[in-house]
Amino acid sequence: MTLDRFYLIVNSAAWIERLLPIGLRLVQLRVKDLPDSDIEAQISKSLTLCNQAGATLIVNDHWRLALRCGAAWVHLGQEDLDTADIAALKAAGIRIGISTHTPEELGRALALEPDYIALGPVYEARGKTVDYPTQGLEGIRTWRQRVACPLVAIGGLTLETAPAAFAAGADSVCVITDVLAATDPEARLKAWLAARETWTRG
Repeated sequence: MTLDRFYLIVNSAAWIERLLPIGLRLVQLRVKDLPDSDIEAQISKSLTLCNQAGATLIVNDHWRLALRCGAAWVHLGQEDLDTADIAALKAAGIRIGISTHTPEELGRALALEPDYIALGPVYEARGKTVDYPTQGLEGIRTWRQRVACPLVAIGGLTLETAPAAFAAGADSVCVITDVLAATDPEARLKAWLAARETWTRG
Protein backbone atom coordinates (compact mmCIF):
# COMPACT_ATOMS: atom_id res chain seq x y z
CA MET A 1 0.00 0.00 0.00
CA THR A 2 1.21 3.50 -0.80
CA LEU A 3 0.09 6.95 0.29
CA ASP A 4 0.14 10.08 -1.79
CA ARG A 5 3.36 11.97 -1.09
CA PHE A 6 1.38 15.08 -0.11
CA TYR A 7 -1.08 14.87 2.78
CA LEU A 8 -3.17 17.87 3.86
CA ILE A 9 -5.18 18.33 7.07
CA VAL A 10 -8.23 20.60 6.98
CA ASN A 11 -10.96 21.47 9.47
CA SER A 12 -14.00 21.61 7.22
CA ALA A 13 -15.67 20.15 4.16
CA ALA A 14 -15.56 23.67 2.71
CA TRP A 15 -11.77 23.49 2.45
CA ILE A 16 -12.03 20.11 0.75
CA GLU A 17 -14.53 21.43 -1.76
CA ARG A 18 -12.29 24.41 -2.43
CA LEU A 19 -9.04 22.48 -2.89
CA LEU A 20 -10.04 19.23 -4.58
CA PRO A 21 -10.20 20.90 -8.01
CA ILE A 22 -6.51 21.83 -7.66
CA GLY A 23 -5.62 18.13 -7.62
CA LEU A 24 -5.60 17.28 -3.90
CA ARG A 25 -5.63 13.49 -3.50
CA LEU A 26 -5.06 12.79 0.21
CA VAL A 27 -6.80 14.82 2.90
CA GLN A 28 -7.64 14.41 6.56
CA LEU A 29 -10.76 15.99 8.00
CA ARG A 30 -10.05 17.07 11.57
CA VAL A 31 -13.13 18.70 13.07
CA LYS A 32 -13.16 19.68 16.74
CA ASP A 33 -15.60 21.22 19.19
CA LEU A 34 -18.82 20.62 17.24
CA PRO A 35 -21.85 18.49 18.06
CA ASP A 36 -21.68 14.95 16.69
CA SER A 37 -24.51 15.70 14.28
CA ASP A 38 -22.52 18.55 12.72
CA ILE A 39 -19.34 16.48 12.57
CA GLU A 40 -21.24 13.63 10.92
CA ALA A 41 -22.58 16.06 8.32
CA GLN A 42 -19.04 17.31 7.65
CA ILE A 43 -17.76 13.75 7.25
CA SER A 44 -20.63 12.77 4.97
CA LYS A 45 -20.17 15.78 2.71
CA SER A 46 -16.40 15.33 2.61
CA LEU A 47 -16.77 11.66 1.68
CA THR A 48 -19.12 12.53 -1.16
CA LEU A 49 -16.74 15.19 -2.47
CA CYS A 50 -13.67 12.95 -2.23
CA ASN A 51 -15.39 9.95 -3.78
CA GLN A 52 -16.49 12.07 -6.72
CA ALA A 53 -12.95 13.39 -7.19
CA GLY A 54 -11.20 10.06 -6.70
CA ALA A 55 -9.44 11.38 -3.59
CA THR A 56 -8.80 9.66 -0.25
CA LEU A 57 -10.48 11.04 2.88
CA ILE A 58 -9.10 10.22 6.32
CA VAL A 59 -11.35 10.96 9.29
CA ASN A 60 -9.55 12.16 12.40
CA ASP A 61 -10.55 10.82 15.85
CA HIS A 62 -14.26 10.24 15.27
CA TRP A 63 -14.04 6.55 14.51
CA ARG A 64 -17.66 5.75 15.40
CA LEU A 65 -18.92 8.41 12.99
CA ALA A 66 -16.43 7.21 10.39
CA LEU A 67 -17.92 3.72 10.69
CA ARG A 68 -21.44 5.08 10.42
CA CYS A 69 -20.65 7.18 7.36
CA GLY A 70 -18.77 4.43 5.56
CA ALA A 71 -15.34 6.05 5.61
CA ALA A 72 -12.43 3.98 4.36
CA TRP A 73 -9.80 5.55 6.62
CA VAL A 74 -9.46 6.89 10.16
CA HIS A 75 -6.57 8.57 11.92
CA LEU A 76 -6.18 7.97 15.64
CA GLY A 77 -4.13 9.83 18.20
CA GLN A 78 -2.65 8.10 21.19
CA GLU A 79 -5.58 9.13 23.38
CA ASP A 80 -8.00 7.64 20.86
CA LEU A 81 -6.29 4.27 21.21
CA ASP A 82 -7.59 4.07 24.78
CA THR A 83 -11.20 3.83 23.58
CA ALA A 84 -11.21 2.97 19.86
CA ASP A 85 -12.49 -0.46 18.88
CA ILE A 86 -9.62 -1.41 16.60
CA ALA A 87 -11.07 -4.86 15.94
CA ALA A 88 -14.38 -3.37 14.80
CA LEU A 89 -12.62 -0.92 12.50
CA LYS A 90 -10.53 -3.65 10.92
CA ALA A 91 -13.54 -5.94 10.60
CA ALA A 92 -15.26 -3.15 8.65
CA GLY A 93 -12.26 -2.90 6.35
CA ILE A 94 -11.31 0.57 7.58
CA ARG A 95 -7.65 1.44 7.30
CA ILE A 96 -5.96 3.07 10.26
CA GLY A 97 -3.24 5.67 10.69
CA ILE A 98 -1.78 6.38 14.14
CA SER A 99 0.08 9.38 15.55
CA THR A 100 3.34 8.76 17.41
CA HIS A 101 5.70 11.08 19.22
CA THR A 102 7.93 8.83 21.33
CA PRO A 103 9.55 5.39 20.94
CA GLU A 104 7.06 4.02 23.48
CA GLU A 105 4.11 5.33 21.48
CA LEU A 106 5.61 3.87 18.33
CA GLY A 107 5.83 0.45 19.96
CA ARG A 108 2.20 0.66 21.03
CA ALA A 109 1.12 1.71 17.56
CA LEU A 110 3.10 -0.97 15.74
CA ALA A 111 1.52 -3.67 17.89
CA LEU A 112 -1.84 -2.70 16.34
CA GLU A 113 -0.51 -3.23 12.80
CA PRO A 114 -1.68 0.13 11.40
CA ASP A 115 -1.76 1.06 7.74
CA TYR A 116 0.53 4.03 8.33
CA ILE A 117 2.46 5.67 11.16
CA ALA A 118 2.66 9.44 11.59
CA LEU A 119 5.71 10.93 13.31
CA GLY A 120 5.66 14.40 14.74
CA PRO A 121 6.44 17.07 15.30
CA VAL A 122 9.39 16.97 12.93
CA TYR A 123 9.83 20.70 13.46
CA GLU A 124 7.97 23.11 15.70
CA ALA A 125 4.31 22.73 14.81
CA ARG A 126 2.44 25.83 13.69
CA GLY A 127 -1.06 24.41 13.20
CA LYS A 128 -1.63 22.95 16.67
CA THR A 129 -0.09 22.79 20.13
CA VAL A 130 1.96 19.64 20.65
CA ASP A 131 3.41 18.77 24.05
CA TYR A 132 6.34 16.83 22.64
CA PRO A 133 9.87 17.79 21.59
CA THR A 134 10.66 18.16 17.93
CA GLN A 135 12.02 15.03 16.26
CA GLY A 136 13.99 16.54 13.41
CA LEU A 137 15.28 14.55 10.48
CA GLU A 138 17.04 12.13 12.81
CA GLY A 139 13.65 11.15 14.23
CA ILE A 140 12.47 10.24 10.75
CA ARG A 141 15.59 8.13 10.19
CA THR A 142 15.10 6.36 13.52
CA TRP A 143 11.41 5.64 12.90
CA ARG A 144 12.21 4.42 9.39
CA GLN A 145 14.34 1.63 10.84
CA ARG A 146 11.37 0.31 12.82
CA VAL A 147 8.45 1.07 10.50
CA ALA A 148 7.64 -1.16 7.53
CA CYS A 149 4.32 0.51 6.69
CA PRO A 150 4.12 4.01 5.16
CA LEU A 151 5.69 6.70 7.36
CA VAL A 152 4.12 10.17 7.43
CA ALA A 153 6.14 13.16 8.63
CA ILE A 154 4.18 16.00 10.20
CA GLY A 155 4.84 19.17 12.16
CA GLY A 156 6.25 22.48 10.97
CA LEU A 157 7.09 21.18 7.51
CA THR A 158 7.08 23.45 4.49
CA LEU A 159 7.49 23.04 0.77
CA GLU A 160 11.12 24.07 1.21
CA THR A 161 11.90 21.54 3.98
CA ALA A 162 9.91 18.62 2.55
CA PRO A 163 12.71 17.23 0.31
CA ALA A 164 14.92 16.63 3.36
CA ALA A 165 12.09 14.78 5.11
CA PHE A 166 11.72 12.48 2.12
CA ALA A 167 15.47 11.95 1.92
CA ALA A 168 15.42 10.96 5.60
CA GLY A 169 12.86 8.24 4.91
CA ALA A 170 9.36 9.72 4.97
CA ASP A 171 6.86 8.32 2.49
CA SER A 172 4.46 11.24 2.79
CA VAL A 173 4.62 14.77 4.20
CA CYS A 174 1.60 16.16 6.04
CA VAL A 175 0.93 19.87 6.46
CA ILE A 176 -1.73 22.28 7.63
CA THR A 177 -0.42 25.81 8.00
CA ASP A 178 1.90 25.86 5.00
CA VAL A 179 -1.14 25.65 2.73
CA LEU A 180 -4.14 26.85 4.71
CA ALA A 181 -2.41 29.95 6.12
CA ALA A 182 -0.77 30.89 2.84
CA THR A 183 -1.75 34.17 1.21
CA ASP A 184 -2.98 32.12 -1.75
CA PRO A 185 -3.77 28.55 -0.56
CA GLU A 186 -4.60 27.38 -4.08
CA ALA A 187 -1.27 28.57 -5.45
CA ARG A 188 0.63 27.02 -2.55
CA LEU A 189 -1.16 23.71 -3.05
CA LYS A 190 -0.35 23.78 -6.76
CA ALA A 191 3.32 24.26 -5.89
CA TRP A 192 3.25 21.28 -3.51
CA LEU A 193 1.55 19.04 -6.04
CA ALA A 194 3.99 20.02 -8.77
CA ALA A 195 7.01 19.33 -6.57
CA ARG A 196 5.97 16.09 -4.87
CA GLU A 197 6.93 13.78 -7.71
CA THR A 198 10.47 15.09 -7.71
CA TRP A 199 11.14 13.86 -4.17
CA THR A 200 12.57 10.43 -3.43
CA ARG A 201 12.53 8.50 -0.20
CA GLY A 202 15.87 7.76 1.41
